[in-house]
Amino acid sequence: MKIVVIGGSGLIGKKVVSNLRNRGHEVVPASPSLGVNTITGEGLAEALSGAQVVVDVSNAPSWEDQAVMEFFEQSTRNLLAAEANAGVSHHVALSVVGTERLLQSGYFRAKKAQEELIENAEIPYTIVRATQFFEFVGGIADVATKADTVRLPSALMQPISSDDVATAVADFTLEAPANGIVDVAGPDQIPMDEFIRQYFSVTQDKRQVITDANALYYGSVEVNDQSLVPNGDRPVTITKKHFRDYLSSLKN
Repeated sequence: MKIVVIGGSGLIGKKVVSNLRNRGHEVVPASPSLGVNTITGEGLAEALSGAQVVVDVSNAPSWEDQAVMEFFEQSTRNLLAAEANAGVSHHVALSVVGTERLLQSGYFRAKKAQEELIENAEIPYTIVRATQFFEFVGGIADVATKADTVRLPSALMQPISSDDVATAVADFTLEAPANGIVDVAGPDQIPMDEFIRQYFSVTQDKRQVITDANALYYGSVEVNDQSLVPNGDRPVTITKKHFRDYLSSLKN
């Protein structure tokens, strides 16, 4: 089966490409650096020719409110139109658990718009929502840092390994379209402030983590214990790799 992976040169994309190739499929990674641009349309028709499935794990180059909305809307519209012309029978997209609960953020408003475009198109689809990646822990801390202090709420997270995200995306790619949203999350719920403390304890980061119920997630979103974790209203896949395993890998 021919599968095109949009965003195939990124963190998740490379892993999805490798995973699907290891299962014996013809996989075409697609990104601007590889000559396929979903904004301009460059190389898109050629890449999708003969494809049965398209996997979109691309991300916006800018998270500024207007720029990120324009990216996800234009990219998704162009991609869906090209898929319809190519006869693609399954569109798989990676999104974020809790998107509809995080709409204070322009990024999550853009992801919601992307999901709605997919849902309203005629191509069968699966939207895979994942929780926050282990690999994002440093970025979450940096955004919340002022001087030597990191202020974060104790809202629950259920972080996941990027390897496990890629495996889940590959699994759903090879299944029948869900024509809906499925959630993927790691095995452990961890308060956000503790998530950072555990990371700092391994990396020997000297910044102080202060629990602040009024602190914002990524500097823009109020969160609580229900915001960032699966809430049980749709199917959820719980993966196996624990955050402690990721931390152990940093010591080696």
